[in-house]
Amino acid sequence: MKASRQAKLIEIIENYDIETQDELAERLAEAGFPSTQATISRDIRELKLTKIAFPGGKAKYALLKNQEQSNMVRYRRVLRDGILTMETAQNIIVIKTVAGLAMAVAAALDNLNIYGVVGSIAGDDTIFCAIRSNDMANEVIDTIGKFAQGADGEE
Repeated sequence: MKASRQAKLIEIIENYDIETQDELAERLAEAGFPSTQATISRDIRELKLTKIAFPGGKAKYALLKNQEQSNMVRYRRVLRDGILTMETAQNIIVIKTVAGLAMAVAAALDNLNIYGVVGSIAGDDTIFCAIRSNDMANEVIDTIGKFAQGADGEE
């Protein structure tokens, strides 16, 4: 039953943009696999699912290959450890970092492919991150914050 449920879980996240465990529970129940939140949470951990950014500043569950999982955890850790503050200036996000970490944080942001980020320029402790529009800037800050919070690989 567990293997079948986990196979269906992977199929669901590959075919739908699933943002929450509640959404996942609904889809699993519809497919004949009613599950508790604890079971879903355990499956997410065992399958090493992570959340990735997708259009609209949202994040969805995804199954990454081992190398991608390892990199994702590293990028998140760099964000968590490096970012001190983030502030918008219209469609620019000014990110203050620990001295010497701006380039590492900017590289992590680039590799996370966050929707709305056009590009970034890093100095020693400051990053200017260009966002597609003024309206998207706060969404991007929220998305970066969510990635940084998941730095230990857990959601």
